Parts: sequence; structure tokens; C-alpha cells
Amino acid sequence: MLLARPTLIPRSSLDDEKMDYFRRTGVEKGTRMFKHVITLFAISRSETIRQKVANLEKHGFTDDEVFRLFGRSPFLLTLSVDKVQRNMTFILGTMKLSASLVLDNPCLLFLNLETAIKPRYFLGGKIDDMGLLPRVKGPSLLRAMRIWVCFLV
Repeated sequence: MLLARPTLIPRSSLDDEKMDYFRRTGVEKGTRMFKHVITLFAISRSETIRQKVANLEKHGFTDDEVFRLFGRSPFLLTLSVDKVQRNMTFILGTMKLSASLVLDNPCLLFLNLETAIKPRYFLGGKIDDMGLLPRVKGPSLLRAMRIWVCFLV
């Protein structure tokens, strides 16, 4: 990663705090995700990482769950706190889904709320209101949303 982006070297620092964050992700050296996770932690400020962790903790995640989520999907560190806040509020409040589903489907945080999540959720609700089969609820709604994402991307 550093060979592909040499400007990362002067902009990065791995102090003890960041190394502790990295260890908590559970990513082992030599795995495919190692270079992504370590690079994103190196270029991120410690204050920014703490804000992003606190934002996810507000929605019911524990510290360990947040860091394991960063280990599985490191590009969550590139999302703004505001975007994650809006998506989580909609997922938990309007869709009435649990926070644990976001742990299994972190792609929900990457989707655009206005052009992807809301229209698909409301379309699923209209289909359900019309009584058409199959009924779209809970995990099957997530499955349907992932399928729609594949066709649109």
C-alpha cells in the first residue's frame, strides 16, 4: 500500500494508541486486510478515530464490536461521522432493525440514504402493503436491498 501511495509515508504515524486500536481489530499480520487496516489507522488522526468509535457506541455497539467491525470493513474509517449517524438513525429508528444487523451487513453504512436506502425501504413497504408475495421484512429486506445494490452498481 505504501508503494502504491508514497505520500502516505510523511502523513502517517503509528503511536501506541493507534497500535492498540489496530490490535483490537483482530486483524492478523499477513492477512489480506492487514495493509488496508494499518494504512487507514496510520493516516487517521487519533481524535477522529475516537469520534467515529463514540458515534457507533451511541447506537448500541461495544468498543470491541466497533474495532472488530473496522477490522472486517476498514473503509468505514473513511466515512464521515455525519453519514454514519444519519444511516444508523434511519436503520434503527425507521426500519426498526437491530444494531447487530449492521455488524453483519456493514454495506448499509456505505449506501446513500436518500438515493438507495430510503427508496428501497419504502418500495418494500409498498409491496408489503399491497399484500404481494413474498413479504419483505427484516433479514429478507436486507437480502433484497443487497440484490438491488448489485444490479445498480
